[in-house]
Amino acid sequence: MTNTPILYLLVGYPGSGKTTTSKFIHELTGAVHLWADHERSRRFEHPTHDHQENIDLYGALNRETRDLLRAGKSVIFDTNFNFYKDRKKLRVLAAKEGAQSLVIWVQAPLELARKRATEHSDNQETRIWGNMPLERFERISSNLQPPKESEQPIILDGQSLTREIVANALADATSRP
Repeated sequence: MTNTPILYLLVGYPGSGKTTTSKFIHELTGAVHLWADHERSRRFEHPTHDHQENIDLYGALNRETRDLLRAGKSVIFDTNFNFYKDRKKLRVLAAKEGAQSLVIWVQAPLELARKRATEHSDNQETRIWGNMPLERFERISSNLQPPKESEQPIILDGQSLTREIVANALADATSRP
């Protein structure tokens, strides 16, 4: 691994394995894990997931990301970076702070991700609020904009995530020219 801080941006359906991947990255690299769901539950007593709450949450998380990168720390930004414009904004932020950015696309079949997110989330350490309402899953998953080739995404199979698979993918990605 390099001494340059790295910003890890996660892309994928809810229930695809983004938080599991983030936890492995944290274990492997020591990068700060900014988990949007956890931060939302910490910042808002009764989260609504409405537009204004999202603006407030992501404004704060973007500033925290900038400050951590500026301090030379790597950051795992664990949320649905499903919009290209949001990934681009954070990649520009990372570049301004002298950090590398890696887009990690955790892929899982839609039906599997739907079941994980909406039916099998209770008592899972990767799900703060248990089962996601189906309408929210459908809205989020239908908005996924796959990473562009120019983003050089690391593609992981969310059906078979292991620490070793994530470690190998990171080693391959950080050795790219």
